[in-house]
Amino acid sequence: MRPLTGFAFALLISACAPHTVPPAATTTEAQATAPEALGDLSWTKGGMVAAADVRAVEAGLKVLRDGGNAVDAAIAVHAVLGLVEPQSSGLGGGGFMVYYDRANDALTVFDGRETAPAAATADLFIKDGKVMEFVPAWQSGRSVGVPGQIALYKAAHEAAGRADWASLFQPAIDLAEDGFEVSPKLAEALAEPRLRGAIRLDDNPVTAAYFYPDGEPLPAGFVRTNPAYAATLAAVAQDGPAAFYQGPLAADIVAAVAEGPDGGSMTLDDLANYKVVVRDAVCGELQTGYKLCSAPPPSSGGVAQNLIMGLYEYLKPKAKDVDESLYLKAFVDAQRLGYADRDHYVADADHVPVPTADLIDPVYIKARALEAFAPGEKATPGDPGVVLGKEPLRPMWGEDPTEPGHGTTHISIIDLDGNAVSMTATVEAAFGASRMAGGFLLNNELTDFSREPTKGGKPVANAPGPNKRPRSSMSPTIVFDEGGDLFMVTGSPGGNSIVAYVAKTLVGVLEWGKTAQEAAALPNVIARGDTVGVEVDVAGGPETAQALRDFGYTVEERTGENSGLHLIVVRERGLEGGADPRREGAATPIR
Repeated sequence: MRPLTGFAFALLISACAPHTVPPAATTTEAQATAPEALGDLSWTKGGMVAAADVRAVEAGLKVLRDGGNAVDAAIAVHAVLGLVEPQSSGLGGGGFMVYYDRANDALTVFDGRETAPAAATADLFIKDGKVMEFVPAWQSGRSVGVPGQIALYKAAHEAAGRADWASLFQPAIDLAEDGFEVSPKLAEALAEPRLRGAIRLDDNPVTAAYFYPDGEPLPAGFVRTNPAYAATLAAVAQDGPAAFYQGPLAADIVAAVAEGPDGGSMTLDDLANYKVVVRDAVCGELQTGYKLCSAPPPSSGGVAQNLIMGLYEYLKPKAKDVDESLYLKAFVDAQRLGYADRDHYVADADHVPVPTADLIDPVYIKARALEAFAPGEKATPGDPGVVLGKEPLRPMWGEDPTEPGHGTTHISIIDLDGNAVSMTATVEAAFGASRMAGGFLLNNELTDFSREPTKGGKPVANAPGPNKRPRSSMSPTIVFDEGGDLFMVTGSPGGNSIVAYVAKTLVGVLEWGKTAQEAAALPNVIARGDTVGVEVDVAGGPETAQALRDFGYTVEERTGENSGLHLIVVRERGLEGGADPRREGAATPIR
């Protein structure tokens, strides 16, 4: 494979009992199969924690030093993140965890995605006969899904954790009681005029007192205590998820959801009935021999990442000494095709049929690559049913108009035994629904559904429904090399752009020969729909934008990109980490 050098992207570098799946399998979709024992269980690469805040990273490292594993560390890391970066994720949201158990050569996905209340209908965001605009929907009680994060913690810990459950919350409890310094990123978000004008943090008395004492946003360096958060974690540490999903805290959550404007229908039964779903990963094998595994629907990861990388392999130049910008063009074209298919087909597979295996079938990917759109053409979905000789699938659904927000975080961990966690967690848009209970913010995850339940007279696959999980762009991903050994752990926040952000690290490391940090720092290029967003306020960005204009693409220059890539690559010499320079995190090793 030939790395991209000397142009566009490269310019930047010079400047800056669960279901189990053997990762070495040759099928394109994960299947529940008996694990095969590894011949050599020795692991000499050490461990690493990569996350969006150094305090959270240190909490994870402490767990590993004390004998915990990757699952234990992920819980401790995220409990701290929910306190120090509440704009991104927290106890009032949900997420997906992909866990690799090296001793059993097995993958497990814990789906802690939020669910719609039982009373939700397809018309959840129809008001006075019209579709609600995003901001009013985002700030409404209708947008709050039943949180899955605490249940995810417990399900993963019971299945694979090693450390004492209660001990995992102590670092976050200590920070909440003693106080944590407000980071520049949190202070910037609270003070940003457009965001502050859209959200209701300073309209709600509870959130106003916490985030805007004396009417002013918390400044960077301010020491903020959160005794309510500490009390919530202490109760969960002692009583488990029952302390969250039942009793006084559950009642407080329901009351916060019911408040105006546009209160939601969540009930105590909705909370008590929430369940994490343990799923098989979706894995595809690339032509280079790498196996790429991510979460299944309602996550986009398994479908979209395998589609984009598989398409790139067919679209990239085959001849030597070609114009290097053609590698960039191939990446953009692969994204446009992959996004169009993701948007049309991926939803909650427990409620609607999702052709996961067909979408990542090598026969379909090869045929789909021949449909690459000219730069000025509209990006439309393909039809794997037709390509694979089955019934047509595209006519089932109306074209998808979903518009997710950008409040998410990602954690990558490899422990001292070579186990790995890739976990992406979220409250959806920044600061969720601006509603607080128990010291944490509630999500606005249900706006990840299509607010328009039908399009062109046909139902949209990702329309709301009772107990349904909204589609997610979250793509927690683990890659294995041609020998079936752990090679890469990656993921990112960023709403719809997550798909592009994560794909950038995959193509950067697997195809262009970049290090983990170089891949994280590459300019972000997002090719969803008929425009190509290019990050131009980083080195290499303006040149990338111009190269794509020269090809004839409609380019949207973007600044302030919200990626938060955290990745780990396993090299011969040890672990190589990458932390997105756009956030405040770190990738820190331990031996």
